[in-house]
Amino acid sequence: MSKLQSEAVREAISGIMGDSKDKQRKFVETIELQIGLKNYDPQKDKRFSGSVKLPHIPRPKMKICMLGDAQHVEEAEKIGLESMDVEALKKLNKNKKLVKKLAKRYHAFLASEAVIKQIPRLLGPGLNKAGKFPTLVSHQESLEAKVNETKAMVKFQLKKVLCMGVAVGNVSMDEKQIFQNVQLSVNFLVSLLKKNWQNVRCLYLKSSMGKSYRVF
Repeated sequence: MSKLQSEAVREAISGIMGDSKDKQRKFVETIELQIGLKNYDPQKDKRFSGSVKLPHIPRPKMKICMLGDAQHVEEAEKIGLESMDVEALKKLNKNKKLVKKLAKRYHAFLASEAVIKQIPRLLGPGLNKAGKFPTLVSHQESLEAKVNETKAMVKFQLKKVLCMGVAVGNVSMDEKQIFQNVQLSVNFLVSLLKKNWQNVRCLYLKSSMGKSYRVF
Protein backbone atom coordinates (compact mmCIF):
# COMPACT_ATOMS: atom_id res chain seq x y z
CA MET A 1 0.00 0.00 0.00
CA SER A 2 1.44 3.38 -0.98
CA LYS A 3 1.77 5.91 1.83
CA LEU A 4 2.31 8.67 -0.68
CA GLN A 5 -0.44 11.28 -0.41
CA SER A 6 -1.61 12.08 -3.95
CA GLU A 7 -2.66 15.55 -2.84
CA ALA A 8 0.81 16.43 -1.52
CA VAL A 9 2.41 15.27 -4.77
CA ARG A 10 -0.07 17.22 -6.92
CA GLU A 11 0.48 20.38 -4.86
CA ALA A 12 4.26 20.03 -5.14
CA ILE A 13 4.06 19.57 -8.92
CA SER A 14 1.77 22.61 -9.26
CA GLY A 15 4.19 24.62 -7.13
CA ILE A 16 7.19 23.61 -9.22
CA MET A 17 5.35 24.40 -12.46
CA GLY A 18 4.23 27.78 -11.10
CA ASP A 19 7.77 28.67 -10.02
CA SER A 20 9.19 27.70 -13.40
CA LYS A 21 6.63 29.89 -15.24
CA ASP A 22 7.49 32.86 -12.98
CA LYS A 23 11.21 32.48 -13.61
CA GLN A 24 11.72 31.23 -17.12
CA ARG A 25 15.14 29.66 -17.59
CA LYS A 26 17.13 29.34 -20.79
CA PHE A 27 16.85 25.56 -20.53
CA VAL A 28 14.12 23.07 -19.69
CA GLU A 29 14.44 22.33 -15.98
CA THR A 30 14.51 18.70 -14.90
CA ILE A 31 12.32 17.67 -11.97
CA GLU A 32 14.09 15.43 -9.51
CA LEU A 33 12.77 13.11 -6.83
CA GLN A 34 15.12 13.41 -3.84
CA ILE A 35 15.09 10.55 -1.38
CA GLY A 36 16.31 10.29 2.19
CA LEU A 37 16.44 6.84 3.80
CA LYS A 38 16.60 5.71 7.42
CA ASN A 39 17.35 2.53 9.42
CA TYR A 40 19.79 1.41 6.73
CA ASP A 41 23.46 0.67 7.11
CA PRO A 42 25.19 0.83 3.71
CA GLN A 43 28.18 -0.92 5.31
CA LYS A 44 26.20 -3.96 6.51
CA ASP A 45 22.89 -4.06 4.66
CA LYS A 46 22.73 -5.26 1.09
CA ARG A 47 23.10 -2.29 -1.24
CA PHE A 48 20.15 -2.40 -3.57
CA SER A 49 20.14 -1.46 -7.22
CA GLY A 50 17.18 -1.52 -9.57
CA SER A 51 15.86 0.20 -12.68
CA VAL A 52 12.31 0.92 -13.72
CA LYS A 53 10.85 2.23 -16.96
CA LEU A 54 8.67 5.30 -16.45
CA PRO A 55 5.52 5.87 -18.53
CA HIS A 56 6.84 9.25 -19.77
CA ILE A 57 10.42 10.21 -20.71
CA PRO A 58 11.75 12.52 -17.97
CA ARG A 59 14.85 13.75 -19.82
CA PRO A 60 14.32 13.92 -23.60
CA LYS A 61 17.77 15.51 -24.05
CA MET A 62 19.56 12.72 -22.17
CA LYS A 63 22.91 12.01 -23.88
CA ILE A 64 23.29 8.44 -25.06
CA CYS A 65 26.16 6.88 -27.00
CA MET A 66 25.99 3.76 -29.16
CA LEU A 67 29.06 1.52 -28.97
CA GLY A 68 28.31 -0.28 -32.16
CA ASP A 69 29.26 -2.61 -34.96
CA ALA A 70 29.21 -1.19 -38.49
CA GLN A 71 25.45 -1.70 -38.94
CA HIS A 72 24.53 -0.05 -35.63
CA VAL A 73 26.91 2.88 -36.21
CA GLU A 74 25.18 3.49 -39.54
CA GLU A 75 21.71 3.25 -37.94
CA ALA A 76 22.80 5.60 -35.15
CA GLU A 77 23.91 8.19 -37.70
CA LYS A 78 20.49 8.10 -39.37
CA ILE A 79 18.68 8.93 -36.12
CA GLY A 80 21.23 11.50 -34.92
CA LEU A 81 22.60 9.31 -32.15
CA GLU A 82 26.26 9.68 -31.22
CA SER A 83 28.27 6.49 -31.66
CA MET A 84 31.71 4.90 -31.42
CA ASP A 85 33.01 1.78 -33.15
CA VAL A 86 35.58 -0.74 -31.88
CA GLU A 87 38.43 1.18 -33.52
CA ALA A 88 37.48 4.35 -31.63
CA LEU A 89 37.30 2.37 -28.38
CA LYS A 90 40.72 0.84 -29.04
CA LYS A 91 42.16 4.36 -29.33
CA LEU A 92 41.26 5.00 -25.69
CA ASN A 93 43.90 2.36 -24.98
CA LYS A 94 42.28 1.35 -21.65
CA ASN A 95 43.47 4.71 -20.29
CA LYS A 96 41.55 5.18 -17.02
CA LYS A 97 41.34 8.96 -17.39
CA LEU A 98 39.99 8.77 -20.93
CA VAL A 99 37.45 6.06 -20.02
CA LYS A 100 36.31 8.15 -17.03
CA LYS A 101 35.95 11.17 -19.33
CA LEU A 102 33.87 9.08 -21.74
CA ALA A 103 31.63 7.85 -18.89
CA LYS A 104 31.10 11.46 -17.77
CA ARG A 105 30.22 12.71 -21.24
CA TYR A 106 27.10 10.53 -21.56
CA HIS A 107 24.21 9.61 -19.29
CA ALA A 108 23.97 6.09 -20.73
CA PHE A 109 25.46 3.71 -23.29
CA LEU A 110 24.02 1.13 -25.67
CA ALA A 111 26.13 -1.60 -27.30
CA SER A 112 25.88 -4.16 -30.10
CA GLU A 113 26.27 -7.82 -29.21
CA ALA A 114 29.62 -8.06 -30.98
CA VAL A 115 30.95 -5.05 -29.05
CA ILE A 116 29.53 -5.60 -25.56
CA LYS A 117 31.60 -8.77 -25.06
CA GLN A 118 34.78 -6.83 -25.82
CA ILE A 119 34.10 -3.88 -23.51
CA PRO A 120 35.95 -5.20 -20.42
CA ARG A 121 38.95 -5.98 -22.63
CA LEU A 122 38.81 -2.67 -24.53
CA LEU A 123 37.91 -0.27 -21.73
CA GLY A 124 38.56 -2.06 -18.45
CA PRO A 125 36.06 -1.63 -15.59
CA GLY A 126 35.57 2.15 -16.02
CA LEU A 127 31.99 2.18 -17.35
CA ASN A 128 30.92 -0.39 -14.81
CA LYS A 129 32.43 1.63 -11.95
CA ALA A 130 30.51 4.69 -13.14
CA GLY A 131 27.31 2.61 -13.08
CA LYS A 132 26.98 3.02 -16.84
CA PHE A 133 27.70 -0.41 -18.28
CA PRO A 134 26.02 -0.46 -21.72
CA THR A 135 22.61 -1.95 -22.41
CA LEU A 136 22.61 -4.61 -25.11
CA VAL A 137 20.82 -3.86 -28.39
CA SER A 138 20.24 -6.66 -30.88
CA HIS A 139 19.73 -6.20 -34.62
CA GLN A 140 16.22 -7.59 -34.25
CA GLU A 141 15.01 -4.55 -32.32
CA SER A 142 14.57 -0.94 -33.32
CA LEU A 143 17.47 1.23 -32.20
CA GLU A 144 15.22 4.27 -31.90
CA ALA A 145 12.79 2.38 -29.64
CA LYS A 146 15.73 1.24 -27.49
CA VAL A 147 16.95 4.84 -27.19
CA ASN A 148 13.51 5.98 -26.02
CA GLU A 149 13.28 3.07 -23.60
CA THR A 150 16.69 4.01 -22.16
CA LYS A 151 15.58 7.63 -21.77
CA ALA A 152 12.53 6.43 -19.82
CA MET A 153 14.57 4.31 -17.36
CA VAL A 154 15.48 5.52 -13.90
CA LYS A 155 17.97 3.72 -11.70
CA PHE A 156 17.90 3.54 -7.92
CA GLN A 157 21.22 2.53 -6.46
CA LEU A 158 22.27 2.71 -2.82
CA LYS A 159 25.88 3.80 -2.49
CA LYS A 160 27.65 4.89 0.70
CA VAL A 161 25.18 7.60 1.72
CA LEU A 162 21.50 7.42 2.62
CA CYS A 163 20.27 9.91 0.07
CA MET A 164 19.80 9.77 -3.68
CA GLY A 165 18.05 11.60 -6.48
CA VAL A 166 16.49 10.54 -9.77
CA ALA A 167 14.99 12.53 -12.63
CA VAL A 168 11.22 12.00 -12.78
CA GLY A 169 10.19 14.68 -15.25
CA ASN A 170 10.77 18.16 -16.62
CA VAL A 171 8.85 21.43 -16.59
CA SER A 172 7.68 21.11 -20.21
CA MET A 173 5.63 18.03 -19.32
CA ASP A 174 2.00 17.78 -18.41
CA GLU A 175 1.36 17.76 -14.63
CA LYS A 176 -0.51 14.47 -14.94
CA GLN A 177 2.48 12.83 -16.67
CA ILE A 178 4.85 14.02 -13.93
CA PHE A 179 2.45 12.69 -11.29
CA GLN A 180 2.37 9.25 -12.95
CA ASN A 181 6.18 9.17 -13.14
CA VAL A 182 6.54 10.17 -9.47
CA GLN A 183 4.01 7.58 -8.34
CA LEU A 184 5.69 4.75 -10.23
CA SER A 185 9.21 5.80 -9.13
CA VAL A 186 8.30 5.98 -5.45
CA ASN A 187 6.42 2.68 -5.41
CA PHE A 188 9.29 0.96 -7.21
CA LEU A 189 11.88 2.40 -4.82
CA VAL A 190 9.84 1.29 -1.79
CA SER A 191 9.65 -2.25 -3.21
CA LEU A 192 13.49 -2.36 -3.24
CA LEU A 193 13.80 -1.40 0.43
CA LYS A 194 14.26 -3.98 3.16
CA LYS A 195 11.41 -2.67 5.31
CA ASN A 196 9.59 -0.78 2.57
CA TRP A 197 8.06 2.49 3.84
CA GLN A 198 9.75 2.11 7.25
CA ASN A 199 13.05 2.84 5.52
CA VAL A 200 11.84 6.10 3.93
CA ARG A 201 12.87 9.18 5.94
CA CYS A 202 11.72 11.85 3.50
CA LEU A 203 10.85 12.50 -0.15
CA TYR A 204 11.19 15.83 -1.92
CA LEU A 205 10.42 17.04 -5.43
CA LYS A 206 12.60 19.77 -6.88
CA SER A 207 13.25 21.38 -10.25
CA SER A 208 16.85 22.17 -11.32
CA MET A 209 16.73 25.81 -10.19
CA GLY A 210 13.63 25.84 -8.01
CA LYS A 211 12.97 25.22 -4.34
CA SER A 212 12.22 21.77 -2.99
CA TYR A 213 8.78 20.57 -1.94
CA ARG A 214 8.43 17.84 0.64
CA VAL A 215 5.95 15.15 -0.37
CA PHE A 216 6.59 12.63 2.42
